[in-house]
Amino acid sequence: MRFSDEKYTAILESALETIDGLIITDNEDKIVFLNQKYAEMMHITVEEAVGRSVRQIIPQTRMDIVAKTGQAEIGSIHLIDSSTPVVCNRIPIQKDGQKLGVLALTTFRKMDEVNGLLGEIERLNFEIKQYKSELGNLRGAKYSLEQIIGNSPLMQQTKKLLQKVAPSTLTILISGETGTGKELFSHAIHQLSPRRHKPFVRINCAAIPSELLESELFGYEEGAFTGAKKGGKLGKFELANGGTLLLDEINELPLYLQSKLLRVIQEKEIERVGGVKTIELDVRLVCTTNKNMLDLVRKGEFRQDLYYRVNVVELNIPPLRERTEEIEPLIDYFIAKINRNHGLYITGKHNGVLQLFRKYSWPGNVRELEHVIERAAVIAVSGEINIEHLDYMLPRILATVTDDVTVATGSSLEEAKDIAEKQAIIKALLRANGNKTLAAEELNIHRTVLYTKIKKYKIVL
Repeated sequence: MRFSDEKYTAILESALETIDGLIITDNEDKIVFLNQKYAEMMHITVEEAVGRSVRQIIPQTRMDIVAKTGQAEIGSIHLIDSSTPVVCNRIPIQKDGQKLGVLALTTFRKMDEVNGLLGEIERLNFEIKQYKSELGNLRGAKYSLEQIIGNSPLMQQTKKLLQKVAPSTLTILISGETGTGKELFSHAIHQLSPRRHKPFVRINCAAIPSELLESELFGYEEGAFTGAKKGGKLGKFELANGGTLLLDEINELPLYLQSKLLRVIQEKEIERVGGVKTIELDVRLVCTTNKNMLDLVRKGEFRQDLYYRVNVVELNIPPLRERTEEIEPLIDYFIAKINRNHGLYITGKHNGVLQLFRKYSWPGNVRELEHVIERAAVIAVSGEINIEHLDYMLPRILATVTDDVTVATGSSLEEAKDIAEKQAIIKALLRANGNKTLAAEELNIHRTVLYTKIKKYKIVL
């Protein structure tokens, strides 16, 4: 647009004056325009600057360099009077390939404005990371292989097999007792697979009533049954399309659904409840079980053909009692986690606690260990976890450690006294790290008496 009219010329001039700082040079590096704000920053008048070489007015300028290179410089820090920093954009002016000059525009007169913008950008980047993390938690796996504690030979063997099969599309069955960490391994499989950026969907087959499980797995169409949502609902298979579906405790899947699951695995397609349209699937299946699947097959409680479909590769997670060397690093990991979550100051565990834990059978496995440490830590608040912090579960532990005889209803007073005495001796020995002299002093009995009682109660620590 050409500004021939005085009105438009006035608008243009006013617009140029509202800019925080503006200076224009020609192709001879002479100033042809300088607005009033820039002149005030330079402590000169417009008349003094126009027509003079830009380096005479601004010795540290780079406008002449931009004129030669033809390359714009955006976001450059520029010092006015060798002391006042501003952010400057230098842009070459061209027409029909001919260089006409350079325009320099200051976008911030104060560096605190720049710092404010940088702070806002940092805040927005942090929020984006938070949202990505939350989204990952909602639709992705939370645990990686590095977060699974354990370097015993059994665990190393299991982890190596996991690393080999995770990148494939093979269906994996993870077996192991309750509390061994099967779900963590399923997360790690997804994280190590090419599907790691796709959905990771979980469903516990034992936690959902059998009459609802079909619609949860396969979804349903509108009007499929009384109470069905308008528009229907996506099932777990559709939600996991392109990613991984974890069928936790698949041993609890009802027989009538086992046949439908077999068809889904074979045909790679599903039909929603009440629907007639087939939906193609690309889902990697990972299943877990805490039961012996072959026993269930023999009993007729699990289809043999489905068993061989889901058990293409089996990862067996060993129970904690078979890898007691991992108890100490697990305790340390849980203490650090509990300190963060509860604001505690637990520094470690007494050696007697570790000694006792290594002899316990841990029927609840790693999950039981975590709960025991958590409760003891909350009781202790700070310092070491000691035998005294385990009083609530000590009888349970001692029963497996020493072949103890529990006090049955109607037991005599003498039997109850013997069991109490035995537990007191074991506690003292654990606190003394097995030193019988120190334990005897704590119990206020002679050392030979302690030896006699250890033999009597068959205490082995």
